[in-house]
Amino acid sequence: MSLPGSNDQEKLEALASQTYKNQAIWFLNAFWDKLEGEAERIWDYQHKCDEYDLQKHEEGCALDELNAHRLLEAFNETMTVREMRDSLRESGAIKKEGRLKMVPLVHWLVFRYKQDFHKLVNASQGDNKAEIEAAQRLLDEVNQLFLDADAAAQAAAEAAKAAIQREAEAKASEQEAVAREADAVTAQKELEAALAEVKAQEDAYNAKTEQLKKKSEEGGVVSRNKAKNELAQHLGEDPLPLRRAKI
Repeated sequence: MSLPGSNDQEKLEALASQTYKNQAIWFLNAFWDKLEGEAERIWDYQHKCDEYDLQKHEEGCALDELNAHRLLEAFNETMTVREMRDSLRESGAIKKEGRLKMVPLVHWLVFRYKQDFHKLVNASQGDNKAEIEAAQRLLDEVNQLFLDADAAAQAAAEAAKAAIQREAEAKASEQEAVAREADAVTAQKELEAALAEVKAQEDAYNAKTEQLKKKSEEGGVVSRNKAKNELAQHLGEDPLPLRRAKI
C-alpha cells in the first residue's frame, strides 16, 4: 500500500487528507520500532482531533487553527501552530509559499516526534500485519476506555443531579414544616387569648350576678326590689356570645 503523489510532499498531502485514525495508524506503522511506547499518547491525540472537529468528527482529517491550538493546550504543549508550520516548511514537508488554514494530525505528529516525513510517506504498510493489528487493538482499547470514562462521567453527573434534587426537596420540606410550626404557634396564642377573654367575660358576669343577689337580700325594701329587678334583667340577658366563645 502506497500513497499517491509524484513527490514526497504530495504524498504527505495525500496522507493528510485521510481520517485522523488512518493518519495515526500510518504514522505508528512507519515508526513503530521507535514510538511503540508513545502509541497510547498518539491515540489520545487522534481522539481529541475527533472531538475538536466540530463538523466531521472522526471523519475529519484536519483542524482549523483555533481547534489546533485547543489540541495543543489540552496536552500542555508549549509550542504554537506557527512554530510547527515553520519547522515543517524548513524540512520541505509543506510548501513555503501560501498560508495553510488547516492542521492535519500527521503534521503535528511529524513535528512533535521530530520524524523524517520522507520515511513516513514511503513507509510500507502491507508487510507488518501483526503490528497493524496490535495498533488497531490498542486503538480499540483506548476508544473503549474513553467510552467507559464518558459513561461513568454521565452516571456521576446524573447521581449528583439526583442528590441535589433530593437535598432541595428536603430543604423545601424542612421549610414547610417550620412554616406549619409557626402557624400552629400563632393559632395557639390566638386560642389562649380568646379563652382568656371568655374567662374575663365570664368572671365579670358572675361577679355582677353575685353583687345583685347580695343587694336583693340586704338593705331596705326599695333597694332590694330595685336589685331584684336588675338581677332579673341581668339574668335575662342573652348569654349566647359567651356560650359561643366557650364552645
